[in-house]
Amino acid sequence: MSRKSQGFTLMEVLITVVIIGILSAIALPAYTSYVTRGRLTEAFTALSAAQPQAEQYWASNRTYEDFNRVPSDTANFTFALSNDTASTYTITATGVNKMDGFVYTINQAGVRATTGAPTGWATSTSCWVDRKDGSCVQ
Repeated sequence: MSRKSQGFTLMEVLITVVIIGILSAIALPAYTSYVTRGRLTEAFTALSAAQPQAEQYWASNRTYEDFNRVPSDTANFTFALSNDTASTYTITATGVNKMDGFVYTINQAGVRATTGAPTGWATSTSCWVDRKDGSCVQ
């Protein structure tokens, strides 16, 4: 009686491992970029919410000097306010932990800027960059 072999050959296993490796090499960077963009929304949301509060303060007081409503720090960003003069301010979101290197700002004119970014990322004086290629949040 002859026995029929069952199972996979070494070549089939090696080909499967190579295919999984190639798919992982493509998928992992895309996933990492997706997670980073998700974390960036913490800064964008907080800065966008703070600006109308500052404008409401200006409408009531005709100055920004005593305005102190800074967004609460999150797991990925800390926030700071600089009241440069009675008529100007800048709110800054600075990345921490896995978002270290990212720095976003908004000022009294509504100008959004990316003043700091990790290596390989673009910066901009006119928008919040949310992708490595320099694309901006609208």
